[in-house]
Amino acid sequence: MLKILSLSCLQGRFRTQPTRLPHSYWNGGDSRSPLSRVLRSLRSGDGANAVYYRRVFFCSESGGGGDQPIEAKAVEEVEAESKASSAIVPTNPRPEDYLTVIALPLAHRPLFPGFYMPIYVKDAKLLEALVENRKRSIPYAGAFLLKDDPATDSSLGSGPDSEKSVYELKGKELYKRLHEVGTLAQITSIQGDQVVLIGHRRLRITEMVDEDPLTVKVDHLKDKPYDKDDDVIKATSFEVISTLRDVLKTSSLWRDHVQTYTQHIGDFNFPRLADFGAAISGANKLLCQQVLEELDVYKRLKLTLELVKKEMEISKIQESIAKAIEEKISGEQRRYLLNEQLKAIKKELGLETDDKTALSAKFRERLEPNREKCPPHVLQVIEEELTKLQLLEASSSEFNVTRNYLDWLTALPWGNYSDENFDVHRAQTILDEDHYGLTDVKERILEFIAVGKLRGTSQGKIICLSGPPGVGKTSIGRSIARALNRKFYRFSVGGLADVAEIKGHRRTYIGAMPGKMVQCLKNVGTANPLVLIDEIDKLGRGHAGDPASALLELLDPEQNANFLDHYLDVPIDLSKVLFVCTANVVEMIPNPLLDRMEVIAIAGYITDEKVHIARDYLEKATREACGINPDQVEVTDAALLALIENYCREAGVRNLQKQIEKIYRKIALKIVRQTMPSESSTDKIEGNDSQTEVAEIVSKKDDEVIETNKLQEDVPTTEDVIEINKAQEDVPSDNAEQPADSKENERATVDMEKVVIDVPNLHDYVGKPVFHAERIYDQTPLGVVMGLAWTAMGGSTLYIETTLVEQGDGKGALHLTGQLGDVMKESAQIAHTVSRAILQGKEPENPFFANSKLHLHVPAGATPKDGPSAGCTMITSLLSLALKKPVKRDLAMTGEVTLTGRILPIGGVKEKTIAARRSGVKTIIFPEANRRDFDELAENVKEGLDVHFVDDYSQIFELAFGNDQDNSEQSS
Repeated sequence: MLKILSLSCLQGRFRTQPTRLPHSYWNGGDSRSPLSRVLRSLRSGDGANAVYYRRVFFCSESGGGGDQPIEAKAVEEVEAESKASSAIVPTNPRPEDYLTVIALPLAHRPLFPGFYMPIYVKDAKLLEALVENRKRSIPYAGAFLLKDDPATDSSLGSGPDSEKSVYELKGKELYKRLHEVGTLAQITSIQGDQVVLIGHRRLRITEMVDEDPLTVKVDHLKDKPYDKDDDVIKATSFEVISTLRDVLKTSSLWRDHVQTYTQHIGDFNFPRLADFGAAISGANKLLCQQVLEELDVYKRLKLTLELVKKEMEISKIQESIAKAIEEKISGEQRRYLLNEQLKAIKKELGLETDDKTALSAKFRERLEPNREKCPPHVLQVIEEELTKLQLLEASSSEFNVTRNYLDWLTALPWGNYSDENFDVHRAQTILDEDHYGLTDVKERILEFIAVGKLRGTSQGKIICLSGPPGVGKTSIGRSIARALNRKFYRFSVGGLADVAEIKGHRRTYIGAMPGKMVQCLKNVGTANPLVLIDEIDKLGRGHAGDPASALLELLDPEQNANFLDHYLDVPIDLSKVLFVCTANVVEMIPNPLLDRMEVIAIAGYITDEKVHIARDYLEKATREACGINPDQVEVTDAALLALIENYCREAGVRNLQKQIEKIYRKIALKIVRQTMPSESSTDKIEGNDSQTEVAEIVSKKDDEVIETNKLQEDVPTTEDVIEINKAQEDVPSDNAEQPADSKENERATVDMEKVVIDVPNLHDYVGKPVFHAERIYDQTPLGVVMGLAWTAMGGSTLYIETTLVEQGDGKGALHLTGQLGDVMKESAQIAHTVSRAILQGKEPENPFFANSKLHLHVPAGATPKDGPSAGCTMITSLLSLALKKPVKRDLAMTGEVTLTGRILPIGGVKEKTIAARRSGVKTIIFPEANRRDFDELAENVKEGLDVHFVDDYSQIFELAFGNDQDNSEQSS
């Protein structure tokens, strides 16, 4: 902004030198021109015949080196017209006589004739030359605009660095950077390094005379002749003046310029009008240089008109921006004042604790931490509801609906995410701490975390953990959340039949609530938790819709970025949520839902893994839960193995945990009874000596051992258990040999307090064995073959028995029992047909199948059975009866057979292998197509098994029956 320049030296000088400029100097000699009359109309308050004026100086606001133009406003007022003086500074000779001048570079804008400009001269030699010329009455120099340096970016603007480079330019380098056309400038004052210039006329450089300081030869330029009465020139000048008048209405800066200039300078002529418009505009320096170089008055007016029009548009934009900001500020101030007045009024009336105001303040305070992260559409809804809350009566039902709605909206963690941890080694440690075994499952989870490490995020996958109950699916999900440093939330959808549990209720209903996901986000407080959806294979379907279809939007990565809850009715971004589902049977999950999941199968645990889990996890946790010290109880390895084999054969360990808890509860009761005996028993114990005590305890233990050994004769156990029992036979005899001295008596008392759980006394704590050995037959009879089956509880062995009911000509038939499904019934018919074909090939004259009515049964008729993997077992059973050859001992098989005898692949290889090991089977027959599945199993699962892979039934025939010598030995 231009302000009055208060230079004491200049003011003092021009006060002491009153001057009078001829009127023709400013108006070109024609004071009665139409332009002059129009310009006079711009002035306010001065008389039309005023001739003498006081000189006023203007400069830029930046007092540090700015070279914005300053208007030369005219001359001081004189009282006597007769006293003549020189125009600005008395000079002799005249300005046009100077053909060689010192070149002064201007960095920012050109100097126009009739305008002041202060510049700073940092070059000491140049400043000394200017001072010397002024003393010699040569107060003139050439002011030339610098060209832009081609090596620098002109869009970055000018700054201290560019000014510094200007001062460093000298000699030929400076000469090349100067524009040819400049202005003859009179040096009016020199204060320190500040030099004040006033422009007189246009110059053009012709050649360089001296390099330091740069001195050049110049030609004085004159405007081209023009017709003052030309209508086009007049019209252009009038448009310039009209534009200036319009600018007066919008820009106070321009108003000061034009009014001051017209009041104190007088009338313009056409060239001066063009120079004035360009000089006071804020246009680019190159555009201003074009105006300075233009000698055609009409073209100069056109260029100036363009600059003034552009300034007019900028002024309008500035005015609109200022108006908008002013309205916004005034509106906020008005709202603030009204709120303050409202608070004061409520305080006077005693209503400052208004419930609605307190509620609004609470909601706003709750939202404030996440306001910047909250989506704009949610903020808009919250503001609308807060406004609505203020207008509702507190007693109305809609008030409660709005309050609850705002409560949910402001409680959600909009944009609040927890920092994830993708450390694979840390995740490995956590998984090993929480789970034993499950190597393949852990490896898959670590792969998932590694991918998240490389991507930077772990969303986009829906993991489904499938397996029997009790194998640790839910706890694995919890471990994943701990490894990733995410919040954990679990909800079960088993039996869920209402879509509103997933999508929420409409707000109009009484007792409406959001869906499970909104409740999850509110509980965990972050927008990227790990959500475990349990029992997804047990979804219900009722009159309230299909929840499986509602879960599609929740679990689909392409849709859950804008999940719409019916209660909130605003989109919620669930793309950062990691979903983990659990299921027992994958086939029960709807196909569209299953398609969006990545299934990780958890088959179950073998006996060795169960022993480690019981020792390292279950026993320790149960002991702490019951308050028992480790030195108070001991469960032997044999007892733990017998517990697993005879009581807990399922794939998981949940039942094993229940049995261990049952043992420790009884132990806790026994310890309490020992430490808090009754009064009568106390007196009795005090009356006996320690030797009698020890003898009674030892005799009781001997009796228990005898009774339990009799019991164990009827209970079949594995060979491992029998060997461990033999190793433990000497334990009672060792305990019976107690020393007689007092110190040994004390140790015997301690042994009495420590409870030892072994195979003989295991049934006292957990009852009679639940499971018997799955091998019913030590020697496999004719027509009986052991098959391998898969169930939801894991794998199991399944005998298939065939017997002859009746024999006679043409009585060939097959009767099926055992609650078989349609698939197994078809497999039996196929097996009957294939068996007849094989028998025909082996013994063409044997009419067994044609004349025999057979009964095929699968034991445990109360259990429904179905599946496509019993074909080869049924064929073997039929051929064993037809050929009167028993199947080899310790053999089990599985596989489906076609009518041509080809073996088809089966499922559940790991479960069936575990079941075979549990039953003491040594030889297993698998389809060739399942060889790779078996090779991928852990070594501890495959250990001790002789596995054969076949692709045709002829290979099974040789493995099952062998040669005649083997069969005769087996029969004997």
